[in-house]
Amino acid sequence: MDLAAVLDGPAWAMRRRLVEREFSVVEVVRATLDRIAERDRVVHSFLTIDTEGALARAEELDEKLARGDLLGPLFGIPVSLKDLFETAGLRTTSGSRALADYVPDWDSVHAQRLREADAVIVGKTNTPEFAVFTRTTNDLMPETVNPWDHGRSPGGSSGGAAASVAAGLTQIAIGSDGGGSTRIPAALCGLFGLQPSQGLVPHVGGLVGTLLFSSAGPITRDVRDAALTLQVLAGPDARDPMSLRDAPGDYLSNLDDQVGDLRFAWLERSGLIDASAEVAQQCRDAARELVALGATVRAASGSMQADRWRDGFYQMMMSDRYASGGARFYEDVDTRALLTDYARTHFERAAKITGAQYSHALEERFHAIRALEALFEGADLLLTPTVGMVAPELAADRNRIPDEARLPYVAYTYLINYTGFTAATVPCGTVAGLPVGLQVIGRPGSEATVLRACRTLERVLPPIVPAAAM
Repeated sequence: MDLAAVLDGPAWAMRRRLVEREFSVVEVVRATLDRIAERDRVVHSFLTIDTEGALARAEELDEKLARGDLLGPLFGIPVSLKDLFETAGLRTTSGSRALADYVPDWDSVHAQRLREADAVIVGKTNTPEFAVFTRTTNDLMPETVNPWDHGRSPGGSSGGAAASVAAGLTQIAIGSDGGGSTRIPAALCGLFGLQPSQGLVPHVGGLVGTLLFSSAGPITRDVRDAALTLQVLAGPDARDPMSLRDAPGDYLSNLDDQVGDLRFAWLERSGLIDASAEVAQQCRDAARELVALGATVRAASGSMQADRWRDGFYQMMMSDRYASGGARFYEDVDTRALLTDYARTHFERAAKITGAQYSHALEERFHAIRALEALFEGADLLLTPTVGMVAPELAADRNRIPDEARLPYVAYTYLINYTGFTAATVPCGTVAGLPVGLQVIGRPGSEATVLRACRTLERVLPPIVPAAAM
């Protein structure tokens, strides 16, 4: 197998070939950096590329292999981090001119755990400023485009992460998800994306996130790669008060088990803006494949009531972002002048949310949890479209999108963050030549079951490959 084929394959297979010394880590990393240099001139998925650091790390890992030392689960795998996660010695901008020259002297827990697993961080992927927009655009670099169609958006806010994987630049990218920001771009780019349960992956070292809703998760072309990455990222951290105290589960040993014992509920209506007929049909057809494997799939009654919980979610999300760092940039006159229009507007609105409104939104959140639990009655997992549309065309004005135009992106995703459940998106076909994602939702802590169902769907559904990325 040539090196190009290895780069196009799964990360777990690449690790095996590195351990068997078919290729050196330096060869793999150099080839990855060459791909980025060639392809990212169009896609614009990376804000910062760490050529020198990545190659130095690759040399260290080759030496580690030669010594016969114990190798980490991501040994030699080039990975990227969304540019919200701090990285020691490597620029971390959050897509903001206010942080254009910020170089942390410490690693986020995500970067730390990736390095401990022997991964090679090759760079930081593009994000809308402070991850508060539905498109991956900011004032630091050109807007990220969708590798399937360069005239369309990959979505956001982990659009750079998803575009980098869809363009074949890395097999694994780490995104963040506060309302769908990992699952949405993964779905629009034909990839797998996971939102872990609240507290499973610690928050330490993420800039301007949300305490209750945001979590880091993998975007990959292969479900096993995502399970492997989650195994690395998950686990307690005493620095994070929201971090779960128990050790994470085993996400790999039962990944390929059959799903005949599982019960699924199909939910087509979001209650906010429902999926197009074509997208809904594609997702329904994918769900039917589970029946042929012995699983039970029934129609869930009602809707997600996404219209009911929207205001409470946004009030809490915006307040948390403001408290976790937004106020620092908005309340200082000099840094406020550096913000994009959309970030300035976001923080301006957040500053006006009262304590009473936050308290009411928190109460509504508990009602939302009960409502989502009710949809699971008699089911292990819930199935919905991930995004009710295919990747939209890039609008002329990149900084101004009416609030109502944002709703189709998050109609099926934000409730998962609001309630602390877990969910993943798995590619399930195309509509008009553009990818569609099926969302698999699980109760808190059910990542192993979600991953198993997605792995089954990955095996039985025809693979989709973006021609524009090749």
